[in-house]
Amino acid sequence: GSGPGPIASPDSHPTVTPVLILPSYPHNWSCSYQRFVNCYRCFYKLQPQLTRSIYDQFVSQIQASIKEEIQEVKNEGNLEGLFSSLDKIVEETKDREEPAWRPSGIPEQDVCSTMVPYFLKHRSHLRRILREKEEENKKVAEAVLMGRDRIAELQQLIQAHEQAWQ
Repeated sequence: GSGPGPIASPDSHPTVTPVLILPSYPHNWSCSYQRFVNCYRCFYKLQPQLTRSIYDQFVSQIQASIKEEIQEVKNEGNLEGLFSSLDKIVEETKDREEPAWRPSGIPEQDVCSTMVPYFLKHRSHLRRILREKEEENKKVAEAVLMGRDRIAELQQLIQAHEQAWQ
């Protein structure tokens, strides 16, 4: 329908929360009520007063359940405690002159500033392990070559003994 929506109404009460449509201000939900009537047109033609009261109950029930949901989310996540501790942290850091952990405000840049030193340290650790493994492999390869040489020497010795015996 046309006309002002539930939020932007020039004569709405200044303390009315824009998200929740309050039944005590009829001009706020005239569009909403019109849609409700359109859905239940046959019922509205028979019982207009009853339709209005059902709509009022419906809206107040929705508002109550939304408020309960919000309260439940606040309780479950301990949001009020978290927000108050966050406020306390903000208050404590008001007079601090050095920049916060996220001075740039660009998440990628700030994560890099924290993570890059860690990754560099990890990389140097992995490189050290790699060098150790390469040294081990070199020693093993040398031992294998020495073993082969020794086998070749023994084979020649065996052949020499065979020929001498024949």
